[in-house]
Formats: sequence, structure tokens, C-alpha cells
Amino acid sequence: MDQHRLGRLVDVGRSLVTELDPEAVLQRLLEVARELTGARYAAIGVLDERREQLERFLTAGIDPDTHRAIGDLPRGRGVLGVLITDPRPLRLPDVGAHPESFGFPLAHPEMTTFLGVPLIIDGQAWGNLYLTEKESGEFTDEDEEATVVLADWAAIAIRNARLYRTVQERRDELERTIRGLETTTEISRALGGVTDLDRVLELVVKRSRALIDARAAEISLREGDAYVLAAQAGEHPGHEGDRIVAPMIFRNRTVGTLTVIDRLHGDRPFNEEDERLLQAFAASAATAVATAQNASEEALKRAIEASEAERTRWARELHDETLQQLAGLRMLLSGARRSGDATRMAGAIDGALEQITTAIGDLRSLITELRPAALDELGTKPALESLVARFEGQTDIAVDLDVTDARFLPEVESTVYRLVQEALTNIAKHAHARRVAVELTADDGEIALVVRDDGTGFNPQLQSSGFGLIGMRERLALVNGTIEIRSSPGAGTELHARIPTG
Repeated sequence: MDQHRLGRLVDVGRSLVTELDPEAVLQRLLEVARELTGARYAAIGVLDERREQLERFLTAGIDPDTHRAIGDLPRGRGVLGVLITDPRPLRLPDVGAHPESFGFPLAHPEMTTFLGVPLIIDGQAWGNLYLTEKESGEFTDEDEEATVVLADWAAIAIRNARLYRTVQERRDELERTIRGLETTTEISRALGGVTDLDRVLELVVKRSRALIDARAAEISLREGDAYVLAAQAGEHPGHEGDRIVAPMIFRNRTVGTLTVIDRLHGDRPFNEEDERLLQAFAASAATAVATAQNASEEALKRAIEASEAERTRWARELHDETLQQLAGLRMLLSGARRSGDATRMAGAIDGALEQITTAIGDLRSLITELRPAALDELGTKPALESLVARFEGQTDIAVDLDVTDARFLPEVESTVYRLVQEALTNIAKHAHARRVAVELTADDGEIALVVRDDGTGFNPQLQSSGFGLIGMRERLALVNGTIEIRSSPGAGTELHARIPTG
């Protein structure tokens, strides 16, 4: 082999073994093989998995129009089949004269001289390199030798590229799995602290869409024997599309289905890994959804019970106080009228005026408890000052009040007032306290409320009965607030609440 060809092979070998794209390796192989041998046409036939026929056939030197005119590409019969059954270099002066030749299709360009060399990867035939129509006569020994070396370089390059692709794919798969596990863990943590059903559904559809990189996601909840769309995220493609439907099962009960639709980025279809990931997430989501559903039902039940209890209290207050006062007033006036005694009638009128004044005060107190006028007209501070004054007048407990005079949204002011009112009621009933401190500050878009007493305290972990603390938490949830109770037996109790002002 001459020095020029040998040097060219070395240069080509260096460039081939550094190429990590198999398709680029094959294209480069065709170009260099034609250059080194002077062949007009070159082709590479890639064998199928059973190595019985050609699965792919790449060519160089044949224009697209001729390609279309030829029709179907060869599958490895005739002379090409000889190289498949006997993978050794084959050099022919006239390919049409070989006994295994089937001839060429009508539109096929004329081909006479032929050189075929197998591509051996890891000891097994992977394909063949075909060269035809040498520019100057027949293919020579040097042509064959150079083509064999070139095929060896190409085999090494293809093997490296395949290994690189395998490693890359496995790395990508591992990264996707890790991302999926991290996302699933993050989602489970996020869902763990949420009991509002609408919020849970919103989190599930948004996070599942991000987890699978889907164009859209939706949840359907089971209602009887039917499934009703409850939440969706992303842009629905408007057609069936590629999709995964994962059942949401909680304690052997199907609560709904979670569906992702179409890949958002790229054209990779959903695969088994995506399906397993979504099913794992759907299991966690089912627990969160079922818990939120139960919490909603329990909250509604508690709200109804609390409402009934509140109505009973108002009915008792009106019956025991106002109605009794009106009944006594009626008897007083009726008796005076029947007597006809002017002095008695004048005394009855004075007594009636006194009872009416008392009844008005009692009704005003009831109305103030329902909704104090000072809260709407003057704000939180005056309303709390009035509340504390009534509380101190009705109990032997002193209250230290330190409250900002800033104004807030009506629903926020109402929440603060009810929290303090409920806290004072609980203290009067259970704490056996002598002193209470109420502090209200506002800073950085947030209200901080602290109610502290020096009473007997309790164990917050064991405190589960009654509507007081439950009502506080539910009321705070409506304004995105939080509450923390700090207490222990014999050490008093502190209530800490935080509410966004915006």
C-alpha cells in the first residue's frame, strides 16, 4: 500500500474513532471508501438482528431521482447474499457474471466491477460495505486491503458510538428516574400539609404535568358510577393524543383517575417509565385527595354542628333573657291596667321603662357579639377595646391590650376580632387565669396576633374536643392564616396567629 493511501487511512481512522454519531460514521465511511478506491458507487447494508437479510441500505453516488426509479432497496439476495452467508472480502471483475447474480432492476445504473467487505463488530457480522464501478479497471489487492482497514476503523467507530449512546441513554434514564423520585417526594410533602380539596386537585394536576413533561393533565373524580372532570392544567390538544391514564386508588377504593396528555417538549412518546412514574404519583395523590375529601366532609359536619350550637345558644339567650323580660313586662302592665289605680299604673310604667332599658342593653350586647358596629366603623383596635372591657366586666380576669390602630381588609379585621373573642371565651371557661395579654402587630404585609394567659394550661396534643380551636383554624384558613398553640399543664397558654394583610 502506497504511503499516501496509508497516511490517508490513518487520518481517516483518527477522525472516525472520535465520531460519536453512528449515522455520521456511516456517511463518512461511504465518502472515504469511494475516495480511496476510485469507486463511482458505494453502499452499506446493515443486517437485521438475525443476520439473515439487510435491514437498512445506505448509498453514495446515486442521485435521488435514480433512487426513486429503482424502487425497493435490496434485502440481501444474489451476490449481496453471498457476503451475508460468507462474511469475507469479495472482489469481482464482473458482478453480473457471478453465478449467484440476480441481475439489476431496469432503472438501476450499470455496474460491473465489485468489491464487498464485511463490517465485523465484536466478532459478529454487523453489515457489509459494497463498492462498484472503479474508474480505472478492476479493484486491486491494494483497494481490497485499504477497504478492509477502513471497514475495521468503521467497526471500531460504530462500536464506540453505540456504547456511548447506550451509556448516554442509561444516564438520561437514570437522571429522569432521579428527577421523578425527587419530584414525587416533593409533591408528597407538598400534599401532606394540604386538606383543602380544590387546592389538592390543583397541586396534583400541575405537578403531574411537570413530572411527565406533558402538554396537559386532568383529574376526574368518581361520583357514583360516573367520573366527573374536577381539575385540569395545561392546554388540552383537542384530540385523543398520546396519553397515560393512572387510577387513583385509596384503600382499595378508586377515588378517580389522573391523566396526562401528549409530550410538551420533543416528540418522544410516553413510555413504560413514564407510566410507572405516574402510577406511583397517582397512588400518593389518591391518599391526598381522599384525605381532603374526608376533611371537607368533616369540616362541613363541624360547621353544621357549630352553627346549630350557635343557634341554640342565641335561642337560649333570647328565651332566658329577652322573652322572660317581655313576659314580665306584659304581666306588670296588664295587672296595673286591670286595677284602674292611677298610682299603681304610674309605678308600672316606671318599672316597664326600667325593664325596657335593661332589655335594650341585653339585645345590644347580643348584637355586638354577632357583629360589633365599632369593627366596621372604627376598626380592630376600638372593637377589641370594647370587647376587653365587657370581658373584664363579666369576669375577674385582667386583660393587657396592646393593639395597632391600623386598618385592614374587612375579612381580616373580622378574623382577628373572632380569634380574640374565641380565645377570651376559652380562657374564661377553662384556663382559671388571673391575667391575659393580647398583642396585635403588623409588619411586612403580615399581622401577628398573640394571646397569652397565666392559667393552668393543657397538652395541645390531647386537646381535641369542642369547636374553639377547630373553629379558629378553619376561620384562619379562609384568609390564608396560620395558628400555633403553645401550652403545657401548669404553664399557661399562648396563641400565635399570623395573617397576610393583602
